[in-house]
Amino acid sequence: MIIVSVSDQLLHHRRNSGVWHTYPVSTAANGTGNTKGSLQTPLGNHRIAEKIGDDLPLFTAFKARKPFCIYSPEIDDQKKDWILTRILWLEGIETGKNNRGKVDTKSRYIYIHGTHDEAMLGTPVSHGCIRMNNLDMLELFEHTFPGERVKIKT
Repeated sequence: MIIVSVSDQLLHHRRNSGVWHTYPVSTAANGTGNTKGSLQTPLGNHRIAEKIGDDLPLFTAFKARKPFCIYSPEIDDQKKDWILTRILWLEGIETGKNNRGKVDTKSRYIYIHGTHDEAMLGTPVSHGCIRMNNLDMLELFEHTFPGERVKIKT
């Protein structure tokens, strides 16, 4: 089970062992909301729909969920919201709230992913996704499974 606390900018993950692990994150600069095009982090109950990037190098950059390069600061134009290292693609499970129609989390391409801007973790700066430190993302990815529950709360 993963719980994302937007107000605390923290992700809590309960492993199969029962031990909780906590990581700093960055959620959306525009706050919370479930509507397509809002650039907000969706609230409610979700699950991991897909895990993307297994066995790829740290700092692998993704475009349309496909690896296309290894990120380095020299190629950063500071305008891009880099999706790095691994992707946990989220799917809402509450019809009308975060599933189907204009509120569908999966069709909004909301992920938990590594970021190019680790210094901003703890501050809401994303375009809707949940950003993580790349080493933390690697660790979280290794301990999650498709279908695992994710709750995003204020």
